[in-house]
Amino acid sequence: MVDLAPFHGGSDAGPEPRHDFSSNANPVGPCPSVLAAVRAADVTRYPDPAYTALRARLADHHGVTPKRVVIGAGASELILRFIRQHQGSIQILGPTFSEYERCARLTRKRSYQTDNVTDFLQLRRSRRSLGFLCWPNNPTGAMWPLEFVAEAAHRGPLVVDLAYAPLCADGTLARVEAAAGRAIRLYAPNKSFGLTGVRAAYAITPTPMPALVQQAPAWVLDRTGEAFLAAAIEAEASRWLAASRPVYFKWREKLAQALRDRGCEVRSGPATYLLARVGDARRLSAALRARGVRVRDCGSFGLPEWIRLSAQPPKAQRHLLAQFDAANSRRSTLV
Repeated sequence: MVDLAPFHGGSDAGPEPRHDFSSNANPVGPCPSVLAAVRAADVTRYPDPAYTALRARLADHHGVTPKRVVIGAGASELILRFIRQHQGSIQILGPTFSEYERCARLTRKRSYQTDNVTDFLQLRRSRRSLGFLCWPNNPTGAMWPLEFVAEAAHRGPLVVDLAYAPLCADGTLARVEAAAGRAIRLYAPNKSFGLTGVRAAYAITPTPMPALVQQAPAWVLDRTGEAFLAAAIEAEASRWLAASRPVYFKWREKLAQALRDRGCEVRSGPATYLLARVGDARRLSAALRARGVRVRDCGSFGLPEWIRLSAQPPKAQRHLLAQFDAANSRRSTLV
């Protein structure tokens, strides 16, 4: 039997690490106003199963009708729902988030993956598939050309995963939203506001898609998730996010340079994370985990020589680099 259990290379059943570099969450977070809203949620009552008020607020924020808003229990739940609803094959621009492929396999849908935009567009000419692209891409940080995004959406149904776009420079999100106007746009703001433990996300569809709404489990979102999404679009949260960007940009580049100084090939992305080529990523990830540091082994992305690390404060970086040096020193003595 094929193992279809989710594996993202991040959180595990062990004790919490001293420092977690595997998460792409905003390292400056959590956002105080959003966290306060989550903590104030009245969990003694059921939420509205139709999320009428929340959908209206999100619709107003995006300038669409509430019928174009789909609420979900995190991005992964919505990805699975999109794929279940679609009757054709699945097309993926990779290397990227493994849930697109995994959900295709769960639903026994044929999937096609390519690693360049030319082939991706060509595939969209030859078969009616539901396309997935992450912008900026996880884990590579690639910012696919906006003209390509618009053309890919023009050629057929497309999901543009915008989980990391709000973490990029000011104005970036608005530009890709405009390019993806004919696509399903997927939002997972828990990363931007440093609250990845809150499983809440939503999508804006190009036209009303009531079947996507109806396929959700009853009360797919609890009161804390409902409060989170409402608070995440408030002006106070947006101001906090804008102020946090230059902080983690500086941390990200400091980490990138430290890894380059150690001889690593580094790909620094536009959001909170970067890639470092370390050889045997699984071995190094396990060695660091044993030393109280969690990093993302990129084997599940098809990149077994790379680890993904997020920007973290200087103190956390110093600990990571000390353990990185120790792990590599021990390996060299064993060779």
